[in-house]
Amino acid sequence: MSRTPCSHLPPRLVAITTCAFFAAAPAWAQLTPSQPIRITVSAPAGGLGDIAARIVAHKLSEDGHPAIVENRVGGNGIVATEAAAKVRPDGANLIVGNHSTLAILPHMTKVGYDPMADFVPIALMLTAPNVLVVRTALPVSSAADLIAYGKTTRLTNATQGIGASGHLLGEQFRQLTGIDLVHVHYRGAPLALQDVVAGHVDMMFDVVALTREHAVSGRVRPLAVLSPARSSVLPDVPTSAEVGLASLEGGAWFGLMAPAGTPDAVLDWLNAETRKAFEVPETRERLGMQGLDPSVGTPAQFAALIAGESRRWGEVIRRGGIKLEN
Repeated sequence: MSRTPCSHLPPRLVAITTCAFFAAAPAWAQLTPSQPIRITVSAPAGGLGDIAARIVAHKLSEDGHPAIVENRVGGNGIVATEAAAKVRPDGANLIVGNHSTLAILPHMTKVGYDPMADFVPIALMLTAPNVLVVRTALPVSSAADLIAYGKTTRLTNATQGIGASGHLLGEQFRQLTGIDLVHVHYRGAPLALQDVVAGHVDMMFDVVALTREHAVSGRVRPLAVLSPARSSVLPDVPTSAEVGLASLEGGAWFGLMAPAGTPDAVLDWLNAETRKAFEVPETRERLGMQGLDPSVGTPAQFAALIAGESRRWGEVIRRGGIKLEN
C-alpha cells in the first residue's frame, strides 16, 4: 500500500500541514490550470489600453500561466465594463479600466456597475499626459496668449468625443479661464487632430503619444504639457503648472481591474506580475519614447487615483452640465 508523505502523521497534524502547504502555494495555483486568464479591453486593438493589456498577457504567459486579450467594443466601454463586473471573482477574468469608464462616464450617464464597489484595483499600468496644442495660424505663442486671445475671440476645441479626456480638459480650461470655448467633437482622436492640423479648429487637448510627431514637425503648436514634469519627448514645452494652470493636469490612464471578491492572494500575485511586465528595460524604453509613463504602483495607490479622478471630473461635469448623448 502506497503512503503519502504525511500518512504517518496524526490526522490533526495532517490537516495543519495540508493547510500550510496550500497557504504557501503560489496564487496562480489557485486558478483553474486549464483556463487561461482573460484580459478584456473595452476598445479596439492597437489603442493604449490594448497595448498595456498585451504587455501583461505576454508576461503572464511567459511565466507559465496562459493569458489572452479580448477586445470588446460597445457603448463607450460601458458594455464590456458591465459584463466584467458580473463574472466570477476568481482571477481568471480581468478588465482594463480607464479614466473614461471608471471616473467620467458614471457621472454622465446611467451605467450598470459601480466603479468603486464592483471592482478591485490591481495596478495602474500606463498614464498618458495630454498636451495643449493649437493650429499654427492662430496668433498665439503661449498659454497666456491663448487665454488673452480667448477673452476677445471665440475659440473652438476639437475633442475625441463627448466625455473624452480632451473634452473635459477643455471644459475645465473654460471654467478656469472664463474664455469662450466651443466644443467640436469627433469620432476619435485622429479625425479631431487632423482638423487642427488643417486649421479648421483652433485647439485640442490630446495625449502626447499621439500628438508629439505633429508638434515636433511644426504641424501644430504645443503650448503646455498637462503633467507634473516636462515630457521627455517634448522637453521644450512647459508644464501646465509652469504656465499658471496647475490644476489642469490630466490625460488618459489605464489599469488592471478584477471583479470585487477576487482573493487577496490572487490580487497580490497579479500586481507583482504586472510590475515585472513593466520593469522590462526594453518595454520601458519603448513606452518612454512615445511619451508614456508605465507607472505601476500598489492597488491602494490605483484606488486613490480612481477616487480622486472621479471627484475631479464629477465636479467639472456637474458645473458644465455635460451629458452623454444617446
